[in-house]
Amino acid sequence: MDLRQLRYLVALADERSFTRAAAREHVAQPALSQQIRRLERELGLALVERTTRRVAITDAGETLVRRARLILAELDAAQEEMQALRGAWRGRVRVGAMHTMGPIDLSLAIAEFRQRHPEVEVVMLEQSSEELAELLRAGELDMAFLSVTERIESRALALRQLISEELVVALPRTHRLAGREQLELGELADEQFISYRQGARLRELLAGAAADAGFAPQITLESNDSRRILRLVDRGLGVALLPRSDCEHAGPKVAVARLAGQRLTRDITLAWLESRRLAPAAAEFLALALAIFVGDGRARSQV
Repeated sequence: MDLRQLRYLVALADERSFTRAAAREHVAQPALSQQIRRLERELGLALVERTTRRVAITDAGETLVRRARLILAELDAAQEEMQALRGAWRGRVRVGAMHTMGPIDLSLAIAEFRQRHPEVEVVMLEQSSEELAELLRAGELDMAFLSVTERIESRALALRQLISEELVVALPRTHRLAGREQLELGELADEQFISYRQGARLRELLAGAAADAGFAPQITLESNDSRRILRLVDRGLGVALLPRSDCEHAGPKVAVARLAGQRLTRDITLAWLESRRLAPAAAEFLALALAIFVGDGRARSQV
């Protein structure tokens, strides 16, 4: 087993095509296929299921791919450390972000980092918090801004909470409850809800709070874009449970009410793999993000 074979296997797992994987690795397709077969013979296991229509990775292959990603990430980090010792900043920083970041302006950190290190590529990926946590554990991200759910916990992740933000009810301005400063969630039992998609922390919080109030929310429209959700609320198409900062940003005007009897919050937490030594560029980005969002007081409880 050598590093070239591991890179080829990871490329194949990502691309699900020998042709695309070979193009990505800048080798001829027969050469890539030959190396994968050689690796399978060495291990005595089938790593890839080949059909005329698609390429699938076997369970054994997925297990090796997970290990290979971590190995290759460590190798890349070592190469970047050597470059940094020569005074040459190179490489790539891979940052994950959940769909709604509230008062955390990630673009500020990216812009400042790029100004300091223009030769380093910053790649950003938006996913749900649980997906981001798994990508961190698989070595596919250096760090991620996510919300800690019951299913995430720490589980090998280092976690630094940046903010804890109150959730409020967003209502159409013509709604019968508009104008109330606060209301019980149970008063919305018969309403149609506009919510984030399955897997999002805010969807999980809505479902849990509604269950505590004795009902299951009727979710008729879904989006992971807070501004779109607000536009739908403004059009009278439903109500929503959102972070307060999203409702206070410039955009569609809606009625906002606090929840009486229970205070729901969502966190924004910066996470990274605790056991992994970050490459110099990624470590620098992490330090910069913490300085911006914690060190100067930007990270605070939103009330």
